[in-house]
Amino acid sequence: MEDENQPEPDFCTTILSRFSTSTDPQHHHLCSIISNISQSLKHLNHPLTPLAYLLATCTSLDKLLSSDPNPPPHHIHPLITIVCMVLPTISPAVIRKQNDCVSGLLTRVVMMMSHDDGVVVSGLKCVSHLLVVGHRTSWSHVSNCLFGVLLRFIADSRLKVRKQAHLCLRDVMQGFQETSVLSPASEAIATTFEKFLQLAGGLDTNPNPNPQEGSRAQEVLYVLDSLKDTLPLVSLKFSTRILYYFKYLLALHQPVATRRITDALYLLCLQPTVDVSPEALVDLLCSLATSVSSNEMSGDNLSFVARLLDAGMKKVCSLNRHACVVKLPVVFSAFKDILASEHEEPLSVAMEALKSLIHTCIDGSLIKQGVDQIMASGSVRKSAPTIIEKLCATVESLLDYRFAAVWDMSFQVVAAMFDKLGEFSSCFLKGTLKSLEGIQKLPDDDFLYRKQVPRVSLQLHDCMGVAVVALGPETFLKLLPLNVEAKDLSDVNVWLFPILKQNIVGARLSFFNESLLDNIKFLKLKSTRNLDGLVYSMWSLLPSFCNYPVDTAESFNDLEKELCRSLREESDFRGVICSSLQILVQQNRRITGAENEPYGKVSISQQRAVSVYTPEVAARNLDVLRSSAREILSTLSRVFMKSTKDDGGSLRVAILTCIDCRTIGEFASIADKSVVSKLYKSTMEKLLKVTHEASKIQNTKGSSSMEIDNLPNETSPSLTRAKLYDLAAALLPGFGTKEVDHLFDAVELALKDSESLIQKKAYKVLSTILEHDDSFIARRFEELLKLMFEAMHSCHFSAKRHRLDCLYFLIVHVSKSNKKTRNRAYEIIVEIGHACVDEDKGGNKENLYNFFNMVAGGLAGESPHMISAAVKGMARLTYEFNDLLSNAFDVLPSTFLLLQRKNREINKVRIF
Repeated sequence: MEDENQPEPDFCTTILSRFSTSTDPQHHHLCSIISNISQSLKHLNHPLTPLAYLLATCTSLDKLLSSDPNPPPHHIHPLITIVCMVLPTISPAVIRKQNDCVSGLLTRVVMMMSHDDGVVVSGLKCVSHLLVVGHRTSWSHVSNCLFGVLLRFIADSRLKVRKQAHLCLRDVMQGFQETSVLSPASEAIATTFEKFLQLAGGLDTNPNPNPQEGSRAQEVLYVLDSLKDTLPLVSLKFSTRILYYFKYLLALHQPVATRRITDALYLLCLQPTVDVSPEALVDLLCSLATSVSSNEMSGDNLSFVARLLDAGMKKVCSLNRHACVVKLPVVFSAFKDILASEHEEPLSVAMEALKSLIHTCIDGSLIKQGVDQIMASGSVRKSAPTIIEKLCATVESLLDYRFAAVWDMSFQVVAAMFDKLGEFSSCFLKGTLKSLEGIQKLPDDDFLYRKQVPRVSLQLHDCMGVAVVALGPETFLKLLPLNVEAKDLSDVNVWLFPILKQNIVGARLSFFNESLLDNIKFLKLKSTRNLDGLVYSMWSLLPSFCNYPVDTAESFNDLEKELCRSLREESDFRGVICSSLQILVQQNRRITGAENEPYGKVSISQQRAVSVYTPEVAARNLDVLRSSAREILSTLSRVFMKSTKDDGGSLRVAILTCIDCRTIGEFASIADKSVVSKLYKSTMEKLLKVTHEASKIQNTKGSSSMEIDNLPNETSPSLTRAKLYDLAAALLPGFGTKEVDHLFDAVELALKDSESLIQKKAYKVLSTILEHDDSFIARRFEELLKLMFEAMHSCHFSAKRHRLDCLYFLIVHVSKSNKKTRNRAYEIIVEIGHACVDEDKGGNKENLYNFFNMVAGGLAGESPHMISAAVKGMARLTYEFNDLLSNAFDVLPSTFLLLQRKNREINKVRIF
């Protein structure tokens, strides 16, 4: 480790260590000179400080320049290199004291040796450093002479010198920010630019200029190169003056100059903190915009111009909104021309720019101006179109057939405009909506891109969806009706149904009730079988209208009557109606905090709709839904009990049964307890009655054997009992402790019923109770374990899945309980295992294996607690019964996979 107190090497040592091993003769010469200077300083007993080296080197330079008006460059170059290297090592305060003598000498060196590239490059670096760290309180201290030296070389014909001058000018102007010398320095730059323009007489368009004129024009281009990085650093007054010259040069339509100007403008616009004249900038941008259509540009240039127009108009908008919006039509027209061009590269750039400007530059005041003008004009329009109308006309024109090749992009721009205008789209985009309809109805022969590019149809439907959200379904369907009254079904806009279904949110229930239900009634009057699909499509919109509607409290009672009638009379629509009712209850419960479920990923339109749903609004909605719960629960219960396979097949009945039960559960959760209790009491009375009837039938048959896969007919007491069990379980979310205990007592005997269907339903109801109410498990845990043990031998194989569910919830409860409870649960598991192999009671090893596999089924559980409990249960059984070791090996791969999870509850379990 090096000694921290060791002195730093002097400047000479640093130079020698850097260049002494070089093979370049100039570096050897440099080392020789610095060594001589070091020896001289030592001989004179001067300290070997950077300042001493600077002064000694400057003295040597001064002697050379004074003794020889044309000194050899190889004598000057190493000395100016030493100055260039030593200056950054000296403190700014010291440099400022020596500024006058050093700056004067550097000026003489650079001007006298301007023909040597190396000397000039090193000299410009020195000049830049002196300007940045020197006095910056007044222009005289900065030294107009030094700054003039820097400006002299920005148009030098030598690339190396010119680039160095541009870099130095940028660094100097950066250092001048927030100082008093910024303005005179900026003026000097503007004046220099103006001088070169005057000398060149502009950029002569003569194809055969004389050499002198060509050289002057080239110098202007070099100055433009320097302004690319420097323009953002120039003060506002003089940057405006430079922008004026830019406009003059753009008018010449010289590509070499235009590209340099656009480069400079783009960097200027990308810097949000840089101030610029919005009037001058937008004037330039409009000149570029008009040149898009009047001049042939390459795809690369069109892309760049599109990006510049986007960034530039945003910059202008942030500085002066009015200056921006009055020129937006010109810029939009330019983007339209780009989209119509044959170049592929700039298409997406133009599309994104249009979308960006629509969202950034169009605001409420601009929209209001257009709406007010339309309202004031009435049916006869005499005034000129407003700015927003011009913009909308340009956007609509993108749907012309000549843009068919880029319709996928046009649709995105149109969608952006619909989204921005919102409900005011009805004022400005009526024709656009009709154009979209016309494109949708084009035959495939005229809409070739529909087949060639599948995303075109997707983009079209997405665009229409945004229009639905912006306008709302009522206005949208007023402008673009479904046309269900058409005599010819082909004239009905059936293609709108999926679009409406996917995008309606925050609508009015009253509109569905008053308008769409009227259409449904109209279609039914036709009594045509072909219209059934259309009627269903109309009903399929109901869930979307129930997606955060704005008038639930005001309109649901009116809708309730028709919904209940349809539930009773039209089984085809039960699923749609029940799903809609579930949505209404769930969303309002979530808002009030009664249901802690995450929202998940939702659209912006849904976020807007949810924002209107305050807890107060949701509470009022739930009050109205609660007032309807009695009728809805009664209707659903009757429909549920009357449903048969004739309603559409066993699978469809199973699906509808699930939907019915969930809907009953949702309304039971919000209904008054008295309503739920009364319905439950009625259900259980019917269950008791039908159970007695089933018992009589069973006694009449004289059969005591368990029914195996003998499904009852539709009117049998067994099927009725099964439905009543399902209905009772569906009401569970509205139960109190009393009802839960009563339902369990009713289920307990059914677990040993001889009929497989009843046993299966009993286990299903019990698993529902256990899932719903953990406090019930805690209250009757011992009783439940005993029941599971006693009912094991009589369990029909069709009921085992629901029995496993019951064990699942019991084990989950155990995993969360205290040690005493867990130990008792493990004892019960072992007792069940011994009962399985008890030959005196009909047991065998196969029963034990089945029981082990049932416990192992918990490995597929959703919660870590369940998985952990399943592994512990298997471990306890394996420890007690050696015969299970082979079964345990079968589940080892699954266990190893589980142990890879990063969950402490699972990982703390050890392999058994």
